[in-house]
Amino acid sequence: MQSKPYLTLLDVKKIAAAAEHEALTNNWAVSIAIVDDGGHLLWQQRLDGAAPLTSYIAPAKAKTSALGRRESRVYEEIINNGRVAFLSAPEVEGLLEGGVNIVVDGHTIGAVGVSGVKSIEDAQIAKAGIAALG
Repeated sequence: MQSKPYLTLLDVKKIAAAAEHEALTNNWAVSIAIVDDGGHLLWQQRLDGAAPLTSYIAPAKAKTSALGRRESRVYEEIINNGRVAFLSAPEVEGLLEGGVNIVVDGHTIGAVGVSGVKSIEDAQIAKAGIAALG
C-alpha cells in the first residue's frame, strides 16, 4: 500500500494567508478557494470588493485543477486551440486560468483557485499561496 501527503488545516490556513497577502499587496479584490485532491472545498474567502460571481468561479477552478492534476489554464488552452468538445467533459467547470494544483512529493494533494482579476494575476495569487508551504 502506498501513502501520500495530504493537506492539514494548518497547511490550508498558511496557503490562504499567503494568497490573501498577495492579493491585498496588489490591491486585488478576489475570491480564494482551496480544495483537497478530490476537489472538495476546504477553504473559501471573498475579499472586500470582489464580485459575487467570483465566489463560484474560484472553487470551480480549484476543483478542475485538483481533479485534472494540472493547472486549469491547460484546459482553457485546449479549448482555445479548437477542441471545443472538451466542454462536455464531466466534472470540469472552471476552464479558466487561475486554478493551480498543489504538488508534494509528486502527488497532487489539492489546488488553489482564485477569481477576480486578470487570469494570470489569479494564478499569481494561487502560486503565492502554495509557495507558503515551503
